[in-house]
Amino acid sequence: MDELASGAVWGALGAIVIANLLLSGDNAIVIAMAARSLQPRQKKQVIFWGSAAAIVMRVLLTMAAVNLLQLPYLKLIGGALLLWIGVQLLIDGGDGGEVKAHGTLPAAVRTILVADLVMSTDNVMAVAGAADRAPERWRIGLIVIGLAMSIPLIIAGSRLLMNVMDRFPIIIVLGAALLGYLAGGMFVTDPVTARWFEARHSDAELLAGAAGALLVMVAGKSLQRRAPAAGGS
Repeated sequence: MDELASGAVWGALGAIVIANLLLSGDNAIVIAMAARSLQPRQKKQVIFWGSAAAIVMRVLLTMAAVNLLQLPYLKLIGGALLLWIGVQLLIDGGDGGEVKAHGTLPAAVRTILVADLVMSTDNVMAVAGAADRAPERWRIGLIVIGLAMSIPLIIAGSRLLMNVMDRFPIIIVLGAALLGYLAGGMFVTDPVTARWFEARHSDAELLAGAAGALLVMVAGKSLQRRAPAAGGS
């Protein structure tokens, strides 16, 4: 009880919530883009369940953060998955921002979970670092509580983005480009590749991110144009 009264626990909890919210913008974009292709009744369901499942998965990842980040090739695999998700979300955005109705609730939740798994490295490290400020016996509980408290705000952000996307389709392109940028950064910061890239260019992560964003936009738009042609033949 003395530990609780000292403020260390409350300070760590506040740091966990703030860190997760500051680093969850990309996750809110993915949730909004995945839900956008669904029927109106399903949108609320996928935003809620996708957000809740992503938070649960992030709790588990945070507990294993140190071991996960030491594994070679993890970021390379994650970067490749993130590129694929970015291209798919751009294709599903439809030409001219029209909403497609062929998406399903399980598919949208699956997309959210895969993307969150790939993009959780920064969140996991920040939350783990914030929890480390608290006494050891409080850490796991603080991680669970802090991330759970973030769910309503991530859900609200996803709904806001989804409404804005309907009015400004360019946001879909920018969101897909963001995923490509994050993927590019992951390719050059994996334990297997980081030293090689750092020795050759100090801005390797920035350049790789820009290349990833460009790749997603070019590939997504190209495949998006081919889809109607393939459907008409």
